[in-house]
Order: sequence, then C-alpha cells, then structure tokens
Amino acid sequence: MSAPADIDVRPVTEAEHPEWLRAVHAGFLLEPAVSETELEARRSQFEPGRLLGAFDGDRCVATFRSFAQEVTAVGGEYVAADAITAVTVTATHRRRGLLTRMMSQDLAAAKERGDVLATLIAAEHRIYGRYGFGPATSAAEWTIDVPRAGLDPRGPDLDGGRIDLVEPGDVRKLGPELHDRMRRAMPGVISRDDWFWQLKTGAVRPDPKWTEPFFAVYRAADGTVEGLMAYEVDDKWADMQPLNTASVRSLIASTPAAERALWHYLCSIDWVVQVKSGWRAPDDLLPLLLPNSRAARITMQSDWLWVRILDVVQALEARTYEGEGALVLEVVDGSGVAGGRYRLEASPDGATCTETTRSADLTLDVRELATLWLGDESVARLVALGRVREERAGAGRGADALLHTSRRPWCPDMF
Repeated sequence: MSAPADIDVRPVTEAEHPEWLRAVHAGFLLEPAVSETELEARRSQFEPGRLLGAFDGDRCVATFRSFAQEVTAVGGEYVAADAITAVTVTATHRRRGLLTRMMSQDLAAAKERGDVLATLIAAEHRIYGRYGFGPATSAAEWTIDVPRAGLDPRGPDLDGGRIDLVEPGDVRKLGPELHDRMRRAMPGVISRDDWFWQLKTGAVRPDPKWTEPFFAVYRAADGTVEGLMAYEVDDKWADMQPLNTASVRSLIASTPAAERALWHYLCSIDWVVQVKSGWRAPDDLLPLLLPNSRAARITMQSDWLWVRILDVVQALEARTYEGEGALVLEVVDGSGVAGGRYRLEASPDGATCTETTRSADLTLDVRELATLWLGDESVARLVALGRVREERAGAGRGADALLHTSRRPWCPDMF
C-alpha cells in the first residue's frame, strides 16, 4: 500500500484524461470502461488546471473537477463561483487525505482568481461541512394523482397563449434567453453554458442510455417564450387501463401563468394518470395550482446546492435585504480562507460589509454563513441547535429580519 506522501496530486494532462475518466467511473460505480463516444463528448470539458487527479504510479485513484459558474444572489446579482464536480476517491485509497489535498488546491486557486463562492451538489451529506460548505438550497419532488387533481381534462385555459411541442434544436435556440430571464428573478439558480444545452438535448451524448424527451414550450399571447418543459412518459397498462406516469426532467418559467399552463397541459395528456414533478423549489407553486392541492404529495425532499463562501465581504454585499439594520459577525474558518469579524450594514437600498474590531453580535462557522447566505435557513433555528452563538441577546431575531427571504431559493440543476 502506497503511503499518502507517495501519491501525487496534480492537474491532469490531456493525455491522462482517459485514465482520469476511468477513475470517475470507478468512484461513481459506473461501468469501468470509458467508451470512445463518452471520451469524445467530454473532451470539450477539459480545461487545463481545473481537473485534478491523485496518481498512485500511473493509476488515477481520486478525481476532482471545477469550472466557472455564476450563482444568482438574493436580489438578482450574479456572483462568480467555483463549481465543483466529479469528486471521487477510489475505494482502495480512502482515508489518506486525498480529497483534502485536492480541495485545498482548488479552493486556493479559486480564491486567487477572485471567485466569491465555491459550489457543489453533495452526493453524501457528511463530507463537505469540514471544508466550509453548507447546504444553501433544498428541493422537493411532488407526485400528482391526476384523477384527483380536479383539473379540466380538456386542457389549460391559455388566455391567448399557446403550448407547442418543439424539437431539440429549437430548445437550444429558445432555452438560453428564457433561462437568463428566469435566473435573474430566482436566487440560487446557476448559469447554464452551451455544454448544458447540448447535453440536455442530445447534441452530445456521453451517457449511452440517454433518450430524447418531449419538449413543450409555452408562448404568451404576444409570442414571448415564457416556459419550457422537458418530460418523458412510460408505457404501463393493466386490464386494458392506462397507468402511465409522466416524469418531468426540467421545467423553467419566467411567469406563474407559464407554470400553470405547463403543469395543466401535462396533467391533461391522455393516458397519463400520475405526474412526477422532478426536483422543484420547496415552496413551489405547483400544489397550489391544482384545484385539489392534496392530489400533489411530496415524495422526495433533500438539501441541494451547497455553498462555500470564499469572500465574505463580496458575498454579503452582492445580495439585497428586505429590512434595515446592522450586524457584526464573527466568522470562524478553520482553513483561514474567509474567517474574520465583519460589520454588515444593510437596507433595501444596498449593503456594505467591512472588517471591524467591534464586539460581535453572532459567532458562526463559515459553513453556517453559507447556509444563511441565500436566505433559506433561519438564524433562530441554528441558534437553537448550537450552530450559531448569540453574543448579544436577541441578535438571532435581528439577523433573521435581515437575512431571511420571503420566497425560498432554488437551484434547478445538478452538475
């Protein structure tokens, strides 16, 4: 067994990319072989310095990838982030500090670039808190019992708008502009690059099991595209009765009217008796769009986007605040990346954040600050759990008045 010091953690070269992908497959329990189709499809994702690998001799035994991303802060500003994905450690080489070495290298590089945040979707909940990450959004999936929903089976009242089934090429043309409008209004949404649209429409197919979904577009009365949905339908019958389920892969919309129309359309398709919503915001409009909201029940719920703050000042100044007040935060960061004492002065007109020597109102770890940054979590709950300490009585309630948001943030994508 190689000692940790004998394992080389370094940026992956193009020549090592196939070996790195094989290690990704091993880490995610996929088929060991990497096809030429997948290798070619993922070649465009290779960015020098952003793929890290741990090598025991010539064999890659741990993987790590990051790429540039933007996250929508509360109020609509886009914040530069270091998005982390493809994190694996092969089972033969666990508990040797390989992830810590890769994470430390990547976060140091992100800080040097000026990224405000790092982000990831955590496959395992227990891993990333020790690196300063905290869950900043959550997601839920509803399952709709269509016959109980109470919707008109003839379909939605579109009020002058229309729904069209479109081709993948149309999605690549229409989707980016709609997504840009939607993400400006929803904190927690992340940017989508050209690779995303190619991947979701089958223009590139690293997964040989990918199948083309149906794509439906909602256009308002003036022709503006306000909603886009990708869905698939299974084929199940019993005793000559249809028992089909429509499963949503993605639904984005810039207006509530578009959401209502697309959900009603999906529930009105002949032979569909059940709809699975895919991952939605935890306070999504969906159940309340149904005449009988009990027909929609939550069947999955989880944390989703995890955030690691790299620059406290920029992160807190980037977002908006519904209330007005001042708050001094003692931020603890064991890695030394973002710790310190900061005074936040905020109002609906803007915010300033500066380092200070004033007495702290609250003391919290950087991972708790990440959990609070998008306004989803309650400071009072974290105080009750002992994860935030009040240095001044009542400071938690005052912080909630500043940080909490009226609608919950949402990240619709996995990366």
